[in-house]
Amino acid sequence: MDFTLEKLSTSEQVEKIAKWLVEIPSVNGTSGEVKIVDEIAGFIKSFPYFKKHPDQVWSLDIEGDPLGRKNVFALIKGKQTSNKTVIFHSHIDTVDVKDFGQLEEHAFNPEKLIEFFKGWKGNDEIQKQAQSGDWMFGRGCLDMKSGFAVHLTNFLHFSERPNEFEGNILLMANPIEETSHGGIIAATDELVRLKNDESLDFVAAINNDCTSAFYPGDPHKYIYTGAVGKCLPSFYVYGRETHVGETLTGLDPTLVTAELNRLINNNMSLSEQVEGELVLPPCALLNREIKDHYTVQTPITSYIYFNYMIYERSPKEILFQLKNIAQEAAETVRSYYEAQYEQFLKTNGFPDRTLSWDLTVYTFSEFCEKLINQGVNVKEISAKVFAENKNDDIRNVAFKLVDKLRTLDENMQPCIILFFGAPYVPYAYLEEKNEREKAVLKVIEEQANMVGKETGESFAIKRFFPYLSDSSYMSLVDVQDELNDLTDNFPEWDSLGMVPIDNLRELDIPSINLGTYGFDAHKWTERVYKPYTFDTLPRLTKQMTEAFLKI
Repeated sequence: MDFTLEKLSTSEQVEKIAKWLVEIPSVNGTSGEVKIVDEIAGFIKSFPYFKKHPDQVWSLDIEGDPLGRKNVFALIKGKQTSNKTVIFHSHIDTVDVKDFGQLEEHAFNPEKLIEFFKGWKGNDEIQKQAQSGDWMFGRGCLDMKSGFAVHLTNFLHFSERPNEFEGNILLMANPIEETSHGGIIAATDELVRLKNDESLDFVAAINNDCTSAFYPGDPHKYIYTGAVGKCLPSFYVYGRETHVGETLTGLDPTLVTAELNRLINNNMSLSEQVEGELVLPPCALLNREIKDHYTVQTPITSYIYFNYMIYERSPKEILFQLKNIAQEAAETVRSYYEAQYEQFLKTNGFPDRTLSWDLTVYTFSEFCEKLINQGVNVKEISAKVFAENKNDDIRNVAFKLVDKLRTLDENMQPCIILFFGAPYVPYAYLEEKNEREKAVLKVIEEQANMVGKETGESFAIKRFFPYLSDSSYMSLVDVQDELNDLTDNFPEWDSLGMVPIDNLRELDIPSINLGTYGFDAHKWTERVYKPYTFDTLPRLTKQMTEAFLKI
């Protein structure tokens, strides 16, 4: 960091810090996630307040992380007549930059990119935006380094005035958000410690993950009082192998996963109907047959998993819905085979012959119960498979585990096994279940109205941040028996689930998303709108923080 913030306006400070953060590559899964945390910690330590209180900035390694990634925390203590604490939190990792193509070397260089887009003929609107000077380009500028720049700017502001507010402000920067939320999950242990050992009373957490327009001409800026959840329903299909010369006597599992894909992928009828919220359908994230190399034997097994957004639906409801769909897919494939085999016999002049293409559909817990009744020690086998494959992708581990258990079934009949894979992301929102939550919502409404009048912005308050975020790991909306339907159908939940349920119940912190604004997150045209993000957003965040501390 080779710039000074003195004599700069708030918006100029945010822009300076945002540009500096973008220029530090921190692609998820690289050493850049370590470097940026060290840079951030060093920057915070340069604040005059932390020169006097160096012990109030600290980093914690994420246990078992092969890259040595860590979370960074910093705490400003105001007038200690109150333990009320507001958390500023942001993720600091980005997705990869391969999508930039020939511009990849400039993906983290806002100045180079703005010059390119000023002359770019590929999109008139983007070219005009670049020429206006109101937009910043670059990987992470929108998602979400300009958001963290807002937090750092406000954090500096409050650090210069600790005697002007009561309570505390905790800043937290987390890696590993773009894949498994590993940073915030690890950070919940420290938040619980701070709550108990330091008696911090967490009033609210403010995240500022990216927001955008829902449709062309959308006039609103969105404030979210929670975040959508997610599960990864997965289907393992065991068919019946055969030689290609007898293909119709087999049962190709890829036909089954193809039918599951047709029935589920982007099917809006499967999405929840939640009034006033952006709802999304499930979508396929992987569809693969399990075969190591080429042979003329047809595939034996295949698998598919889906991204499935959760708003209010329980794991039990999801299992019921998807098991019915799996049974429909099994019936469609059976009917298809029967019709094709009948045509095969007629074409070749062969006599009638009866074959079966039946598939039994199980949930994971049902299949495990079946094996247990056969004398299989499911827990022991599962633990062994996990130990042998713990360094593999956690979704592959789950499929290997299910595959191993399937081989132990003495019946060896074609089947579909439905289970949940990682990650499971809890949904969270302000339930207004107590006076504190009602007061938090009142502050949000009042401040949105006030800043809207001051700036001319039109704010809309929603419950669910729709794009997945670390906000899901501040509290837990759950009923225990509903969670059992999740954990019982999640292979090696204790090892692969990674959801700190007890921590989330204890913390129970409302996490509000006051997001940056722009377009094309995760695209090479990613850009952030500076007038709102660098000026209005820090004002809204600061005023809301001050109001939260007075609840």
